[in-house]
Amino acid sequence: MMRFCAYQNRALNTNASLAVPSETLIDVHDLTVVNSGRRLVHGVNLSVNRGEIVTIVGPNGSGKSTTIKAILGILKPHSGKVIIDSRTRIGYVPQKLEVNSSLPITVDRFMRLTYRHRAPVIDAALNATGVSHLKKRELSLLSGGEFQRVLIARAMAAKPDVLVLDEPVQGVDFNAELEIYHLISELRRTHQCGVLLVSHDLHIVMAETDIVICMNGHVCCSGSPQVVTNSPEFRNLFGARGAEALAVYRHHHDHNHGPDGRVIPNSQAQPNSEDQPRV
Repeated sequence: MMRFCAYQNRALNTNASLAVPSETLIDVHDLTVVNSGRRLVHGVNLSVNRGEIVTIVGPNGSGKSTTIKAILGILKPHSGKVIIDSRTRIGYVPQKLEVNSSLPITVDRFMRLTYRHRAPVIDAALNATGVSHLKKRELSLLSGGEFQRVLIARAMAAKPDVLVLDEPVQGVDFNAELEIYHLISELRRTHQCGVLLVSHDLHIVMAETDIVICMNGHVCCSGSPQVVTNSPEFRNLFGARGAEALAVYRHHHDHNHGPDGRVIPNSQAQPNSEDQPRV
């Protein structure tokens, strides 16, 4: 069965007769999200295939998280289509999850909060993300990197076809960032899942990204990142491990954005620092 979400004039329709190519797990067409009369994103097109890593980048307020939430059904789009096979399992790691330090909850209990996974499933997920030794530790005692690994383990316990991560390296140090990127790559290879990742950095993405999508209310540009593993300057800046884990994405915009968000063709606009690469 196919879940086909067609959003036109705020109406949700389901049509099981439409099909997505077997390798395509998420297919988005002309997605528009409106809130209180304000258009948050419009005309977004993207797809995620099995075994593929798609990274969304863009400045703050560009609609990255809005797009993710609309794809997941957390937000209701105003128009457009989100096509996901009903058999497709999605694991989601949210951007922010605050845990009250006064709430005594262990990692094991946290893994069982919304899904009643069996113990072997939980153990396998914690082991796959390198935090099996933290099973009985309270969440409030975890470091930022450890907590992110637990969140990823919780998402992987559902054995997802697509792993969706909203800024998974936000708030962690550089070494933890490299380790999390390495973990995501390993999970992709081991489970052959698609990965849809939101990054807070405009120009540096994980090296194994297949497609980068730059957003600023809409898709400004897209393409493959430039692998710079052998660049002496890059290796000096980020170290050997960083050079292997990270890559540069060079933006190619045919427009800029005015202060009010409107699109201005390059022939009519001065460069906007938010839209232009700094590398």
